Amino acid sequence: MTLASETRAAVRREPFLHAALAAGVVNYTAAARYLDIGDEDEEAVAAALRRYAEDLSPPEPPDRSPPRVDMQSGLGPVDVADALLTVGDAAFGPVDGSLTAITISGDVAATDLGPVLARLAVEGIDVEATGGSDGHLVCLVDQSDGVDALRAVEETLDI
Repeated sequence: MTLASETRAAVRREPFLHAALAAGVVNYTAAARYLDIGDEDEEAVAAALRRYAEDLSPPEPPDRSPPRVDMQSGLGPVDVADALLTVGDAAFGPVDGSLTAITISGDVAATDLGPVLARLAVEGIDVEATGGSDGHLVCLVDQSDGVDALRAVEETLDI
């Protein structure tokens, strides 16, 4: 495997670094140090990162109608028939519980869940359960984090 292909593979294993390279906001030497590609020279890896970044398209804001973001409090475990969200054997719905659902509907895709979850993690908001499909995303958080989660999701989706 060439250094260039090894470097590209290492970057693909680190989505945050891939996004930063595409956005043009990377210190290549620091990124090379972070990737720690075997016995390779740090400057050679940094050069490979520079070349890789040149091939990436910068991120573009989504061309879509703003999705609707809502908050529903009082969720907890329920029977599947009453669920707002089901993940594996766990079903969550309205039962006067301690969770809040942040629901996003409209022009959203399941892939929008990645940036939403990353933002909630940065904000220190734990997500109890989540799911999504084209047109709908749901994140369950502790009720005390509901308002902060709602704001973070709106900011992440540029609403």
